[in-house]
Amino acid sequence: MIVLFRSLVTFLILGVSLVSCSSVGTYEELVVDSGNSTEGTEFDYVSKLGEYLIGAEDTISINVWKNPELSVEVPVRPDGKVSMPLIGDVLAAGFTPEAVANKIQLKLENFVRNPNVTLMVTNLQSHEYLTRIRVTGAVNTQSSIKYRQGMTILDAILDAGSVNEFAAPNGSKLYRKIKDKVFIKAINLGDMLFKGKLENNIYLRPGDIITIPERLF
Repeated sequence: MIVLFRSLVTFLILGVSLVSCSSVGTYEELVVDSGNSTEGTEFDYVSKLGEYLIGAEDTISINVWKNPELSVEVPVRPDGKVSMPLIGDVLAAGFTPEAVANKIQLKLENFVRNPNVTLMVTNLQSHEYLTRIRVTGAVNTQSSIKYRQGMTILDAILDAGSVNEFAAPNGSKLYRKIKDKVFIKAINLGDMLFKGKLENNIYLRPGDIITIPERLF
């Protein structure tokens, strides 16, 4: 069972790394190597937001309050842009829905008085692999879970049926790809599940991998 688990984790991590020839290291090591705090703190920044980043081929619904003629549901083109009435192309890929809504609202101020724009992602198609959360190792059901906005580590573990009797939950790790690197964050999952310590119950991001090791007998 341990050999199978290690093989599966290795396969998944390699899959993330090969997306763009990523370098792999611990979260702490990468902070030191980067020489500045921006790269290191991005992990926490994205986690706390818990928001999806729009990608090419996603479909987004843009609503301009009291202006139905400007409200559209459009796919994100391969170049990452969407087309809007009056304002033309807007870059959407790589930004959160709120950020894109703000950009559209700012552009519309040249044409509409006090525009109020809301945006929803209605169809996640940008990358099937990166729109799922994977939970592997010593859980009752190793799972590939569809990402939901606001999803936390605890949500994913419960979706996987929680840890099994062979788990060493405080040795769990979260793998996350940010730009061209894979970050690894230690998770005290046992404290979270059995002691109610939720400090590490951070928001997940599409493409995250959670691994729970087995106890050494």
